[in-house]
Amino acid sequence: MRDGFVRVGSVSPQVRVADVDFNVEQIIKHCAEADERSCSLLVFPELSITGYTCGDLFLQDELIESALRGLYDIAEATCEMNLAIVVGLPLKFEGKLYNVAAVVAKGEVLGYVPKRFIPNYSEFYERRYFEPFEGEDETEDGVPFGNLVFRNETYEDFTFGIEICEDLWVADPPSVESAKSGAMIICNLSASDEVIGKKEYRQKLISMQSGRLISGYIYSDCGFGESTQDLVFAGHRVICENGSVLSESGCFGKPGTVYADIDLQRLAHDRIRNTFETSDDPWSIVYFDTEPETDLKLIRKIADHPFVPAESSDLSSRCDEILTMQAAGLATRLHHINGKCAVVGLSGGLDSTLALIVTVHAFDMLELDRKGIIAVTMPGFGTTTRTKGNSEKLAEAYGVTLKTVDIKAAVRQHFADIGHDESVHDVTYENSQARERTQILMDIANKNGGIVIGTGDLSELALGWATYNGDHMSMYGVNTSIPKTLVRHIVSFESSRTEGELSSVLKDIVDTPVSPELLPPDENGQISQKTEDLVGPYDLHDFYLYYFLRWGFKPSKIYRLACIAFEGVFEPEVIYKWEETFIRRFFNQQFKRSCLPDGPKVGTVTLSPRGDWRMPSDAVSKLWLDDLKSVL
Repeated sequence: MRDGFVRVGSVSPQVRVADVDFNVEQIIKHCAEADERSCSLLVFPELSITGYTCGDLFLQDELIESALRGLYDIAEATCEMNLAIVVGLPLKFEGKLYNVAAVVAKGEVLGYVPKRFIPNYSEFYERRYFEPFEGEDETEDGVPFGNLVFRNETYEDFTFGIEICEDLWVADPPSVESAKSGAMIICNLSASDEVIGKKEYRQKLISMQSGRLISGYIYSDCGFGESTQDLVFAGHRVICENGSVLSESGCFGKPGTVYADIDLQRLAHDRIRNTFETSDDPWSIVYFDTEPETDLKLIRKIADHPFVPAESSDLSSRCDEILTMQAAGLATRLHHINGKCAVVGLSGGLDSTLALIVTVHAFDMLELDRKGIIAVTMPGFGTTTRTKGNSEKLAEAYGVTLKTVDIKAAVRQHFADIGHDESVHDVTYENSQARERTQILMDIANKNGGIVIGTGDLSELALGWATYNGDHMSMYGVNTSIPKTLVRHIVSFESSRTEGELSSVLKDIVDTPVSPELLPPDENGQISQKTEDLVGPYDLHDFYLYYFLRWGFKPSKIYRLACIAFEGVFEPEVIYKWEETFIRRFFNQQFKRSCLPDGPKVGTVTLSPRGDWRMPSDAVSKLWLDDLKSVL
């Protein structure tokens, strides 16, 4: 297994009711196909060896005995396969008949997990045949029987538990205790007949259970071949991971398998990171000996912009929600201090534009006069006509107070005071301008009884792309948990729901290259200092940030995922170069994050030293850089 990925499958085979030989043949066929596709765990439907709709034939000894023989035929036929198989059958145990899931691997029957909750309402009459399991763990012919969790001998996170159909639909599903006993994946063998609207409800139930348990969830429903005397079965197959659907079949399709790559490292990390209880009375562990594929060519989709929803409707909804949360945070702060004035440094760039948008919405929430918002444009040595003009148009369109303070004379005086040669365009040249601007904003706020609204975003904080005690500082930072790749979409969203000059200027700001504008323009008056030329593409940095912070992945794993996500966009050596830059800067610039102003958390990834990220400023990056080097 590499990087925690394991391929799993959910099968709905063709069945013939009570034809065990045919059903066993179909099961073996699907197992062989799954093994060829490097699948490590394959789940079949409830009572898949006999068919679910056998009715009173379940009371016939011939069917029960044949099903057990069929199970061992499956074990023998799959003994050379590198695969754990979960199939359903009726099983006699201590004089009672149980509906069980059997686990088979490497030619052995490893354990039986009986169904706990037997439905006996509406179309279900299972109590006519089967007993609910309420006993203790025992063995049947030397095979464990009862509440079991199955664990791979080599990879301890590769663990799975089992529940059967109705078990999921009750108030206290067995999967809860199974997960608390260590199961990272839940397998559900099901025979859920189809009625109008049930598919959507079922999918939500499965995905929510995987989210509650921070687990993978493999759901396999019976389908083609089951008796349609009174019911129809759709063969619905769903594979989820921590609340997200990784793979899903349609209904009433052909027999077959859906596959997905579950990330066990991701699940293990989130169980450690969150409140996740372990069991006081854990279920018994049964070990299995298979070797998951170490060079798995992932079929899992890796989003290249993990902070940005792929669907346009979801993106619009997300942008609206984020803007509302940002504005609510600022409105609450203004209300608390009885503030009527807010000062925003407006550069004509994305971040300061978003900060102004948020401030306008906060003032509207509080029914305050927008003239209480003082937008300050501070042209310096690198300011272009385009960005200055957009700042002025934006302030006018929103109806806020605009103030222009040219900083060039003040900065030149400062250069003279400290003996700096203006022709030397070094860090002193750049940071002097940023700190001069911050001083102006703070003093205007003092003069008008207001607060300075910070404009810096999450990506800049991660990279330390801010001047210490310059744009790094404010009285309330509204963008502190918004990554750069999302800032652009939020501003675009605002432009889409506005009209006229305001919409036009917002669109032009979105199209403007990201730049601090601290170096003089080129000979054509265009921006010469482009941030992404210096620190790398924000598309990559936000990708690294998401997987590093949210999931705690190793740099080598992040590199592998980035190469998949950005295939055809960035070459592997480019991805490596900027990931190395990200690691170095992230560690070296922690001191700037250790003293951040207040700001609202709106996503799962933030860098506030008072909230989600607490890191010493003198931590060393060597381990992470060494791990990244391992990919070379």
